[in-house]
Amino acid sequence: MSTTKRLRPARSQVSSSSFDTALGWQPRKPTIMLLRAAVCAIILFVFAGPIMTIIAGAFDLNPDPTRLTLFPTNPSLENFEVATHRGIWGFFWNSLMIAGFGLLLQITVAVTAGYALARRKFRGQAIVLGIFLATMMLPEEVVAVPLAVVLGDLPLVGISLRGTIFAIILPVAASAFSILVMAAFMRDIPDEIVEAATIDGAGEMRILVEIILPMCKPALGVVAIFGFIGIWDQYLLPIIAANRTSDYMITVALASLRADVQVGTGVLLAGAFLALVPSLIVYLLLQNSLVRGITSGAIKG
Repeated sequence: MSTTKRLRPARSQVSSSSFDTALGWQPRKPTIMLLRAAVCAIILFVFAGPIMTIIAGAFDLNPDPTRLTLFPTNPSLENFEVATHRGIWGFFWNSLMIAGFGLLLQITVAVTAGYALARRKFRGQAIVLGIFLATMMLPEEVVAVPLAVVLGDLPLVGISLRGTIFAIILPVAASAFSILVMAAFMRDIPDEIVEAATIDGAGEMRILVEIILPMCKPALGVVAIFGFIGIWDQYLLPIIAANRTSDYMITVALASLRADVQVGTGVLLAGAFLALVPSLIVYLLLQNSLVRGITSGAIKG
């Protein structure tokens, strides 16, 4: 009996130490280290290879679309010059302005709606949550025709938003994913903190801005990253909302460049590189908040 008790701690110690590293590999063994480095290299190549190909092709004068190149063989900026003559920067600024204002409105709606769902009880709350979840399951193609009708004749107002920037910003101002993320984080804030602030005389808006929002920074980072990328990658909505090709976003402009037989692969990759940079910048700036938001959600769950 005593021998069994002595062996149990050693057995648990070995089992816990085996999970101290990724996949339970012990870094002290040379064979395991080589295998781990090979797996990491393959994963890095799979995910970073396409990005490196876009960068190399954008700065290559005559890229070969049939070859995978990680470095430009003939470095040049001619692709960007041709893309500039094709008006790529106008589409880029359209996307940047729409993504900026749209994300600001989306965060505002997500914070206020998430606060109402998390901290207030009202009739039909389950129905509202069900509607939010239902909107996440509908593809863009399903709502394209009704959205086009609504943008052409706005209910109760009777005006048409098509051909304006608001026709693209307003549909992305509310996101069910962003609202549910903010509601989930706000729901986990202890009621004692809010009650103490209420006793001290803090109003509803002050509690939201000075107490709840600082505790939801990871959730704000998650909403900002996914919200920006979701707005930036819009393709069907700009086609529906715009009346002129000059109002398109850069995603639609890339499709136009691809359909143009006079434009080479390098110009298309230059436009893809410009479309890739803002998303990478936003992710690099907010990646810590994204990691904290995911890990805190896992710990709470």
